[in-house]
Amino acid sequence: MTETPDILRAATPEQRDACLAIREAVFVQEQQVPPEMEWDEHDATALHFLALREGRPLATARVVFREGGRVAKIGRVAVRAEARGTGLGAALMRAVEADPALRRVERCVLEAQLHAIPFYERLGYAASGEVFLDAGIPHRFMAKAMPPR
Repeated sequence: MTETPDILRAATPEQRDACLAIREAVFVQEQQVPPEMEWDEHDATALHFLALREGRPLATARVVFREGGRVAKIGRVAVRAEARGTGLGAALMRAVEADPALRRVERCVLEAQLHAIPFYERLGYAASGEVFLDAGIPHRFMAKAMPPR
């Protein structure tokens, strides 16, 4: 898969459903996260991003704003197994960070599964704090200062 991905802010019910289907496949089915832990009150108000290749939905992420819009918590980053290692996840993260809705953001934060820490470090995020469990999966907090725009 080398075609440039289409990455968009999910605006239609179909696009949002595609984001949720990716999360269902990656987190609930593959990683055995209980459904009641995957879906939360932020899903209704968060920004959801969708990455497609050749029209096929392959990755998603969501953003919840905090601290009056100065902090963007990026979460629920999921890439279907068939698209991992293709650069799609990095392209998705760069698109999220560059989205006009994040123009006032001073810092992006996330909670990374331990195996994903090197991925986020390559994108400029730094880990901090102790390892903690979320849905039984070890995580660490990570953050990245955003340049003024």
